[in-house]
Amino acid sequence: MKTAVFLSLVASAAAFAPAAKQASQTALQADLSGEIGAQAPLGFFDPLGICADGNKENFDRLRYVELKHGRVAMLAVVGYLVTYAGVRFPGAEDIPAGFAAFEKIPTQVWVQMGFTWSAMEMINRDAFGLSEFPGDFRNGSKLDFGWDSQSDAWKRNKRSIELNNGRAAQMGILGIMVHENMGNLQDLPGF
Repeated sequence: MKTAVFLSLVASAAAFAPAAKQASQTALQADLSGEIGAQAPLGFFDPLGICADGNKENFDRLRYVELKHGRVAMLAVVGYLVTYAGVRFPGAEDIPAGFAAFEKIPTQVWVQMGFTWSAMEMINRDAFGLSEFPGDFRNGSKLDFGWDSQSDAWKRNKRSIELNNGRAAQMGILGIMVHENMGNLQDLPGF
């Protein structure tokens, strides 16, 4: 009986409470569920709530970083498989594959790679001012390899393919590295 009285009081008090304000959707608070990468079966997947505020500028920056890491991971997987197969640059025949290469690479090569990576990061950090979409490095140049003549649906499909291949490559290189450290890489098919 006391519970029923309490619930009736709560219900009557709720009738006079102010209505919750609805946030209006602006350019800074966009619906990201229709973006490239929001695909079946997960849809828009943001378990940490990083894009919960709907900030399109923040989302574009994260998408740019995701594409960059995906592209690097695709190169890493191919590079790992090629060196594991025994292919080497001239002068680097004695460099082993995988993590063992880190100990054998000369210091001057590490310095050269460090300068190259730093220069690439500094040049590309703010490079998407004239780009059509995050990850587009043409930056307003006339070079398009036929991209501009394609339909929007074709472009969206190709961008989705690249994004998914990058995601798969990130998991792939992680798996290769884990299995190499576990010492069972040669037990996997194809190794």
